[in-house]
Amino acid sequence: MTSSLTRGLTRILNRPVDGKTRHRAALHLIDWIGCAFAGSREGAGRILAEQAAAALPGGISLIGARAINDAEEAAFLNGGLGNVFEMDDVHRAAILHPGPVTIPAALAAAEAGGVTGQELLDAIVRGYEAVIRLGAAVGPAHYSQWHNTATCGPFGSAAAVASLLKLKEDAIVWALGNAGTQASGPWRCRHEDVMTKQLHTARAARAGYSAAWLASLGFTGPEFILEGEQGFFAAMCPDGRPEDVLLDPDAPWKVWETSFKPWPACRHAHPAIDAALLLRDSEKIPIDSVKAIEIATYGDAKAFCDRARPVTTIEAKFSLQHGVALVLLDGPPTLSGFATDNIQREDIAALREKSTVTIRDDLDAAYPQHFGSEVRIVLRSGETKSATVLDALGDPENPLPTERLIAKAEMLMTVAGVKNDGQKKVIDACLALANSGPLSDLTDTLQSINASITEDPK
Repeated sequence: MTSSLTRGLTRILNRPVDGKTRHRAALHLIDWIGCAFAGSREGAGRILAEQAAAALPGGISLIGARAINDAEEAAFLNGGLGNVFEMDDVHRAAILHPGPVTIPAALAAAEAGGVTGQELLDAIVRGYEAVIRLGAAVGPAHYSQWHNTATCGPFGSAAAVASLLKLKEDAIVWALGNAGTQASGPWRCRHEDVMTKQLHTARAARAGYSAAWLASLGFTGPEFILEGEQGFFAAMCPDGRPEDVLLDPDAPWKVWETSFKPWPACRHAHPAIDAALLLRDSEKIPIDSVKAIEIATYGDAKAFCDRARPVTTIEAKFSLQHGVALVLLDGPPTLSGFATDNIQREDIAALREKSTVTIRDDLDAAYPQHFGSEVRIVLRSGETKSATVLDALGDPENPLPTERLIAKAEMLMTVAGVKNDGQKKVIDACLALANSGPLSDLTDTLQSINASITEDPK
């Protein structure tokens, strides 16, 4: 029988993970924890906490709620938190968020299985590898209809949990097969102000967890789930490239290609935000002299974020016009910049109305390997000012410094009511994992923090 893509992927995943890559995974763990704590205090997070309250107490850590006894349920509940503020990590070519699906499943499995901190980091690396390799192969037609994080996410969570369960090759193939058969998540949720996107990540984390756990018991799954007749690519990826799943099998781990997000908005809005920041810092443009704002970008950024009149916070996060106007008036965007009072501000609304969004051919051709944008301001005098960003801040070509990443996590934990000493313990414990630090230092800290967070941290 011809070797399957899932078997080839399994062999890529079974490579050893080096120390530097473990440290990189620890940074992604810090980033996810910050995002998850902040998300736990929002509407979707509070509802998930209510569901957690119905579970039996136990030793599996949740973010923002008491520990429970069910690791699979913990993967689901934590899986719904990391994307709430739209600040979770992202891979450009795969156009998905690996952290909020891979890390919750890995953390739950690690705590349930009593593994080492290094084994947790290795599992995160392998989970990122699986979800990113698949996401980069599904093609633009898939992304136009399907949320890649939701459809490809179960492969990442399954790979991570399979690593922690130390599954043999056949069992990993089964786990990936049954992860793929659970792939779902159409983009309809983006058209309405609903919490479904959090359900996408939660379900993807749990789907992969259950697929791997069942495989450990001998529950078989379809080996040719990707390329086979009526399989994943045939059903969902009309212009997909299945062979790309195994492209460059000896390349550095994909976690190194994953970007950190500095701003609380859709990643497609980030290059325009960065370009607006360049203009604000370098040109000192008087706002009352602005006649028009022209935002040039790539096709998907326009498709997802051309929204001149956002009403809700989530719409503002998916509005190029709002992000650029906010930056020109207030500087680097904060969480509050996307709140209702700022959405309704007359000065921001006026700039949004002066803004247009177009697709620029060279930026569109570079996408998704590069997320770029140009912001051009036309003054009433006829003079123009412009700035172009070819790679958003946080991408590998324009990396976010570690100190800024940690400051971001601290800010997000502060939003959730986590005190400074708790923040430091979380960060120190995550970084120590790469150097054989005990996993219990992290999980004990998380459980201690959860016990101390008030009902309303504000």
